[in-house]
Amino acid sequence: MDQPGEKPDLDALRLALVPGVGPLLGKALLDHFGSAKAVLDAPRGQLLMVDGVGSKLASLLISARQQIDAEEELALCEAKGVAIVPRGDPAYPATLERIPDPPGLIYVKGSFTPRDELAIAVVGSRRSSPYGLRVAERLGGALARTGFTIVSGLARGIDAAAHRGALAAGGRTIAVLANGLDTVYPPEHAGLAEEVAGSGALVSESPMRRKPLAAFFTQRNRIISGLALGVLVVEATPRSGSLSTARHALEQNREVFAVPGPVDSLSSRGCHRLIKDGARLVETVEDILEGLGPLVAEITAAPDQPPIRRPAELALSDIERDVLFRLSDTPTGIDELIVLTGLTAGQALATLSILELKQLIERRPGGRYVRS
Repeated sequence: MDQPGEKPDLDALRLALVPGVGPLLGKALLDHFGSAKAVLDAPRGQLLMVDGVGSKLASLLISARQQIDAEEELALCEAKGVAIVPRGDPAYPATLERIPDPPGLIYVKGSFTPRDELAIAVVGSRRSSPYGLRVAERLGGALARTGFTIVSGLARGIDAAAHRGALAAGGRTIAVLANGLDTVYPPEHAGLAEEVAGSGALVSESPMRRKPLAAFFTQRNRIISGLALGVLVVEATPRSGSLSTARHALEQNREVFAVPGPVDSLSSRGCHRLIKDGARLVETVEDILEGLGPLVAEITAAPDQPPIRRPAELALSDIERDVLFRLSDTPTGIDELIVLTGLTAGQALATLSILELKQLIERRPGGRYVRS
């Protein structure tokens, strides 16, 4: 999932730049016609056969090659060090591919790595309290040290604190912007944005010069949650935009976590409502690890380690990790584990008990064990 290979298809870029063609309609058009070129070559009558395409949009699609300068957009991307990554490209994040309405393409400054599939989104109020900023930065750093990539929106307040926590911990972080990557919003976060791009990626589905209009923030929130295994909300008023990210997470079958706050603070009410509705209350990283189930597919978090099956494996001790990774889907006896690990019988039994309690292994008849 590093850098994309070839330059994007210009017709695919033109299609994405047509006003009114969002991710769902774009997919419908591609499913109907087979390619972006075929969509832009289609006559009006055939375009109108696609649900969601009216007369105005059909006219925009027919005139796209004359009205939309895809070459200029691509040149601006190259000048700014931004890659255009369409769906289907090896660099397109697998987690984002699995949401109901993934972007047809994304703009990326920086890069993705396989370990970014182990990501947690941390979001919250722009008008945050000192308590919220402290908690967001602490949890962002702790999650990064555990091995998670931190995803947020580069906004003032909680978002920025989470990014800074991850960076201070030497971890990876991804910022999803509602505007185009030609500029940074808010402008005072330009330096932070460069740090994020150097230790992860800046991401947007918006054309390079698009301004940060209010309507685009809610739309981008589905990408923040879509890039993560779960969403952690730190401070949110009852009408906070962060709650829309939590709703997207639920729709995408992601976990939702929330940090409690002072009962007399308006910024606590959104989080408390989430907790009442079933979100997991978070005080430490362990609360998040306990709430995350098995991964959709194994992820190699580091080149010298076996693939991760459950996020909880990230927090194991060296001995626990050694024992776990000696196990597979084929049952292994304790005597064999003792030989493989060099542990005493007591150490091996104690470690197996811990791994079983954490639901990372299963005991089979005859005192043999397999990975869950």
